[in-house]
Amino acid sequence: MNRLIKIINLILTNILTAIYQPFGFSILLSFFALFLYLYAYYPSEAGKGWKEAIKYWFITFRNSAFFRKLFLLLFIISLILFRTLLNRNLWMNPLSNVMGGWWFWETVNGKQQLTTESIENVILMMPFTIMAMWTFGEKTEIVWKSGKIAFCFSIGIEFLQLLLRLGTFQLSDIVYNTLGGCMGGLIYQLVLKLKEKCFDKTK
Repeated sequence: MNRLIKIINLILTNILTAIYQPFGFSILLSFFALFLYLYAYYPSEAGKGWKEAIKYWFITFRNSAFFRKLFLLLFIISLILFRTLLNRNLWMNPLSNVMGGWWFWETVNGKQQLTTESIENVILMMPFTIMAMWTFGEKTEIVWKSGKIAFCFSIGIEFLQLLLRLGTFQLSDIVYNTLGGCMGGLIYQLVLKLKEKCFDKTK
């Protein structure tokens, strides 16, 4: 029981830290990323100077549900990128542990140490795929699409870690991230079905 409490406490601490540390940075990054979106898709409205651009940003945020969803999606993506790439030290050999960790315990200098990296990698992708499915209104093959998006995103992160020497390239990260993406898609699909049932009952 004590071991379980220790694991849960470590998971919660790491997750809350992962959200707290880059929170302000992620808000700003999402804010500026959506400026680029407005300049690309609505240049006549967003290209009239920075004051008008800020004004149009807030008008769009207030009036467009898709814009608000996109903001949340970019916020989650920036949290993930901060944890996996931007807040990493240079690694001399990014291929030193290709298989990665597959359980709660790892051996360091002959001693077993508790690690919750596998669970955190699953949890990491769940809000990402939920938000991606909700933003783009996917209603078919949700679990398959969620797993595919999570797999591609995870592959991209791992190869960037390899090329930039930020952390280590690990197959376990890809597997657990993909699993988390599928679980996020499953949760979204269940919520959709519950909403449909509630809607049918009100008819």
